[in-house]
Amino acid sequence: MNRKEIAEIRRRLNPDKNAISCVRGCYVNEKREVVATFNRSLMAFPQEEQEKYLSIFKRTLAGIPGRNLIDIEFRPDQVMEDEAHGLLMGLRNTALTVDAGVEQLCAKIIDSLELEGNYLILMMHDAYDVPFRHTDENKADVVSEEVFNYMLVSVCPVKLTKPALSYFSEDNAFHSRDLEWVVAAPELGFMFPTFDDRATNIYSALYFTRDAANVHDEFIDAVFHCDAPMPAAEQREVFQAVLEDALDDDLSFEVAQTVHEQLREMIETHNQDKAAEPLVVSRKEVSGMLESCGVPEEKLAAFEEKYDAEFGQGISLSAMNIAEPKKFEVRTPDVVVQVNPERSDLIETRIIDGFKYILIRAEEGVEVNGVSINIASRETSEGATF
Repeated sequence: MNRKEIAEIRRRLNPDKNAISCVRGCYVNEKREVVATFNRSLMAFPQEEQEKYLSIFKRTLAGIPGRNLIDIEFRPDQVMEDEAHGLLMGLRNTALTVDAGVEQLCAKIIDSLELEGNYLILMMHDAYDVPFRHTDENKADVVSEEVFNYMLVSVCPVKLTKPALSYFSEDNAFHSRDLEWVVAAPELGFMFPTFDDRATNIYSALYFTRDAANVHDEFIDAVFHCDAPMPAAEQREVFQAVLEDALDDDLSFEVAQTVHEQLREMIETHNQDKAAEPLVVSRKEVSGMLESCGVPEEKLAAFEEKYDAEFGQGISLSAMNIAEPKKFEVRTPDVVVQVNPERSDLIETRIIDGFKYILIRAEEGVEVNGVSINIASRETSEGATF
């Protein structure tokens, strides 16, 4: 799903726009024991509570596609005969009304999920009459083309609040507030099926993880019977290691700078199109960036070989997972320099009197600990003025 399609579903999650048939919950303690369950119509809750439930489900669809929001793809044989996919289809088709199916999914989650403390499993079913959209954006939507039936599942930690003073309007005074169990923002969850090209895609689920460094492999394996994708943070670390190992001494500041700059420009251009799928970068594209920097052919071949060994042949990576477009950092064991990514050209490396230096061009507006300073000119041994 692209950002525009995700946003369209998120807009449904408002009290006056959804057709949510039910909200089901399963409260689990730290011993993995079910404490309580419920099955209620959303409309049965007071409006304030409706908004809180909807806010939780909204946050399960919040994040960066390819990083926090990950497409889980089912193989054709799974769709035909796999038990995990069959369970999800059954829950969706029956609008979560069959207790046995809901209990089976909850059991899968409880038995597999490695999550400390208490947590709440929330489920909802919605039926969206998808309006036809004209290519002319000035024309209004017309009657529905199809009904998109889907379910959303959120797993939320339940945390104990700290004792504190609280205001009580009854006597216009502050008193000690007792400890309370409070539902926190979702840690993980998913939507099934996905809403691709504004239509139902039963071959895919949209998976959410709050922590991009931890995709909860055990949950994905139990619920989807699919291999978990490599976490975003691990993708970046492995990609960086491949560059370092393959290029060795040819991995200069200029090469690293060029690769980051080209990835940053690709991401910024891509982000202007909200209807586009998440941007991915192939091995061939990265190799082309390295070649443009003058990296020798044997090092390019080494990069391609190591890339395939780590990620697999024909596998592309999310551009956002291997480059931070809003960050350019130069680090030594003793110094860290943060640079506006658009002005990385202000930095260069040089050897002076046999010592390696990182040089930053600074003309005006230089401050040290908030104090404006003047940089006096002086001559180096090479005759250059600084």
